[in-house]
Amino acid sequence: MEGNEKMDKLKIAKKTFSSRLIVGTGKYSSMSECAKAIKISGAEIVTVAVRRVNISDTKKPLLMDFIDPKKITYLPNTAGCFNSKDALRTLRLAREIGGWKLVKLEVLGDKKSLFPDMIETLKSTEVLTKEGFDVMVYCNDDPLMAKRLENVGAVAIMPLAAPIGSGLGIQNPVNIKIIRDLTKLPLIIDAGIGQASDAAQTMELGCDGVLVNTAIAKANKPYIMAEAMKLAVIAGRKSYLSGRIKKNLFGSASSPKTGII
Repeated sequence: MEGNEKMDKLKIAKKTFSSRLIVGTGKYSSMSECAKAIKISGAEIVTVAVRRVNISDTKKPLLMDFIDPKKITYLPNTAGCFNSKDALRTLRLAREIGGWKLVKLEVLGDKKSLFPDMIETLKSTEVLTKEGFDVMVYCNDDPLMAKRLENVGAVAIMPLAAPIGSGLGIQNPVNIKIIRDLTKLPLIIDAGIGQASDAAQTMELGCDGVLVNTAIAKANKPYIMAEAMKLAVIAGRKSYLSGRIKKNLFGSASSPKTGII
């Protein structure tokens, strides 16, 4: 792999990225803090909640004033939408405002768990793909539903690790591995990451990337956590590509059984 590491890029739709870390723009104390954390993280894609972040009102601070959309790929999302109608309206608006075609769809089922409503999500994905959007989809960790999303035209599958903002880390690694086996689409863990080791585990499971927001924005020291996430994603990816040793019940000596003496 050593000779091919520079070729190991994240590919989504027809876009290619060097970083496999995606960072959210919500929950920071200020836009300037957000921008600095993203720069430190090395992320090349940032999610933007169209309903919550100012991307059009020039009378107020614009996100574009802090994060240059010519240098960083904006990924408009439908955070806060609880039905297909609102989600579709939100992403159509995003395309009108910024011409964005690559989008992240999330249709939530309830305000307490923030789990995705997969019936509304599947329906919305099908509509959006027919309208020419490249849809990255926030979903549960159901392998069969992930395959259905692929079949209706999604460009990336984004299963949750745990509830949004919970910081619980990956709760169902087995399902994530099954999804990895079933789909050829980019697999990006979205929601529930709490610390750098969670991001590393994500990559070691064979995922193509990880999306982190709360874990960085609400860390005691966001800038340090941003760097930690960057390094964890790199380390996890290298670990996955290197091929781990087999697990054994008993020990196996690392030194020769016969020696000089």
